[in-house]
Amino acid sequence: MAKAVRQIREFLRAVDIIVEVVDARIAQNGRNPLLDEMAIKRTRVVALSREDLADPATTKGWLRRLSDEGSPALAVDCRVRGSVARIAVAIRDASRQRQHAAGISRAMIVGVPNSGKSTIVNALLGRAAAKTESRAGVTRHPQWFRLAPNVELMDSPGVLPPKIPDGAAQWKLAICGAVPYERYDPQEVAAAFHNWLVARRPRTAVPDLQTFATQRGFLRRGGEPDYHNAAQSYLRAFNEGAFGRISLEFPDDAEAA
Repeated sequence: MAKAVRQIREFLRAVDIIVEVVDARIAQNGRNPLLDEMAIKRTRVVALSREDLADPATTKGWLRRLSDEGSPALAVDCRVRGSVARIAVAIRDASRQRQHAAGISRAMIVGVPNSGKSTIVNALLGRAAAKTESRAGVTRHPQWFRLAPNVELMDSPGVLPPKIPDGAAQWKLAICGAVPYERYDPQEVAAAFHNWLVARRPRTAVPDLQTFATQRGFLRRGGEPDYHNAAQSYLRAFNEGAFGRISLEFPDDAEAA
């Protein structure tokens, strides 16, 4: 992460526009506070990705809050080119005022790991130019692409905050794929998510891990649940929207103030 931060700092010297990609489900902890300092004097657009997985009313609340704070923001479904096209419009609008002497504007896509940056780059370019996978840490080096005749676009490595504030932030980042698999226990993350959900929605139909394991046939010899493999499938199900559109952070939460 330290190397990625150094790279981003270095390339920011040549960048006019920053597009910060934030998973709409974790619109608070899915942002890196380092960018507040690094993005000074540059146009900054916030793109709430994976809007198809987040609660629509909550996403609208975050867009209002970001707008009130002076950050142009929009929500997108990374997989839909027509949705992502609105980012291109925002970059072009900003580029009219932030061009170099050669008439070229440079934009950088930034965000925490697995926030959807490379998927957005590919949708903007209309081709599989940036490597993507459903896990953190796939983009290792900055990559420049030509978005338009007068606009260059860089995809950058994902960077987590230097310090994740608490346990709640840790499991939320983990379940959304921002933390590498080897750095957390999927069973603990699944349990933390379900406990949080039951506290907010006591009558939720989303199963706990034990019920999920039984329903999906994750059973060992003798009928014992196979929690290890069930937990990995549980997290995938969450990220595929199998449990519905769920936001994990809200603009009126005390921790988001």
